[in-house]
Amino acid sequence: MADKVNPIRITDKKIGKVYELDFSRESVIFAEDRGFKLSDISEFPVSKIPEFFYYAFRKNHREVSRGQVNALFDRLHGVSAEFIERLVGLYNQAALSNTVADSTEDMGKNGEMEVEL
Repeated sequence: MADKVNPIRITDKKIGKVYELDFSRESVIFAEDRGFKLSDISEFPVSKIPEFFYYAFRKNHREVSRGQVNALFDRLHGVSAEFIERLVGLYNQAALSNTVADSTEDMGKNGEMEVEL
């Protein structure tokens, strides 16, 4: 199994608030339901990176509006490639966490289901 990807923490020094950017299965579904695709980040970075940033708030900060997230993004004055890579890692970690099992044996590990291939 791959190493766990840790969330990103952003501190707004103006108000002393810490935001933890991460994804859950629900926040990935939220993004996908709105047509978001990871492949769009490289093709449409100007519109898709801020959108991806917004979706990363969904897990821990649902109360933060899209407008507030956009303002926070603008105050960052851009994001690094490393930042985007971490968000992608977090997104994939959440997307696959309850969808893809490491092995066929792991599929039924709760004891209630058995899988034979």
